[in-house]
Amino acid sequence: MQGEKSSRNRTLRLSEDEVEMYFSRCINFNQNPQNNSQSFTKQSLEDKTICGDTFAVLKSLPENLADLAIVDPPYNLSKDYAGKVFKETSNENYLEYTRQWLSLLLPKIKESGSLYICCDWKSSMLISQVLLELEAEKKLFIQNRITWQREKGRGAKSNWKNGMEDIWFCSLTKDYIFNLDAVKMRRRVIAPYKTDGQPKDWNESESGNFRDTCPSNFWDDISIPFWSMAENTDHPTQKPEKLIAKLILASSNKGDLVLDPFLGSGTSSVVAKKLERHFVGIEQNKEYCSLAERRLFDAENDREIQGYTDGVFWERNTLKEQKNFAHRKKSC
Repeated sequence: MQGEKSSRNRTLRLSEDEVEMYFSRCINFNQNPQNNSQSFTKQSLEDKTICGDTFAVLKSLPENLADLAIVDPPYNLSKDYAGKVFKETSNENYLEYTRQWLSLLLPKIKESGSLYICCDWKSSMLISQVLLELEAEKKLFIQNRITWQREKGRGAKSNWKNGMEDIWFCSLTKDYIFNLDAVKMRRRVIAPYKTDGQPKDWNESESGNFRDTCPSNFWDDISIPFWSMAENTDHPTQKPEKLIAKLILASSNKGDLVLDPFLGSGTSSVVAKKLERHFVGIEQNKEYCSLAERRLFDAENDREIQGYTDGVFWERNTLKEQKNFAHRKKSC
C-alpha cells in the first residue's frame, strides 16, 4: 500500500485489491508453464500481458509472431524493480545476457519486422557489440542509433549529468517498414521565408508559423513521465508514451503485432492499443503486470498521447498551439 498523495499528483498506483483484480486479466505463465506453452497461438496471445520470466516465456512463443519488437532490458545497473533486484554485473556477463535474450527473441519476429532496443550510454556500447556480431552473421541489419534527451534527474557532483539515452534500430532484412509521414515533427518556423508573398514549405496559422519536418536520429522533444502526468507510475525506468509512439508508428501498420519482452508498467502495450496495433507484453513482476492492465483498461476510453495531436508530433512547449489546433479541427 502506498501513502497518501497530493491531489495534483496523478501517478497511477493500485491498492492490493486492484492488483488482484487487474492481474486476473493476465496470462500467469508461472502458474502452469507447460500448459501455457502448449496452448500459445498468435490468436491466444493477441492483446495479452504475460506474467513470467521472459527467457522462459520467449521459448514458448510461436515463431514469426511479431511485426515489431520494442525492447527495454535492464541496463547494467543495480536497480530495484518492486522487490526484484537486477544487479550490476561484469561487461562479459552483460554481453552474454544480451546474446541470450536476443537469440530467443529474433525468431519471434517476422522477416519483414523491425527491432528497437533501449539502452543508456554504457549498456549501449555492450549491446552494439552483440548487434554487430549478429549483423556479421546476417541475422539482422543495424539501421540507425537514435539518441534522445532524457531531461530528468539531479545533476552529478563529479561528472556530467547523464541526460541522453540510445535506442538501436534494427531490421531482420533490408525489406522493412518505415512510415516517414507518420513521424514527422511539427516545429516552429523562426525565420519564415516566402515566395511571391506565400509561405514556402511552412504553414501560417493563428497559433503561429509551423513546418512539418523529417525526423532525425536525435530527439529533443520527449518529456519523461512525472507526477502530474496521467501516464506516470512508480516504475523506476518507465519510458514516455510519446517516445514509444514514434517507434510504433514508424515501424508498423495498423493491425500489426508489437512484442515487448521487458514490459515494465505497460507503455509499449498501451501505446500499441492507442494506435490500433495488437500487442503482447512479457513482465515478471505481478504489480507491474497489473499496472499495465489498468493502463490498458483506461486506454479504452482515452487514446491521448502527450505531445501527439491529430497525427503529428509537436516539439516541446507547444501545448497551447496543440490545443488550439485540436479545437479548430473539432469546430470545422
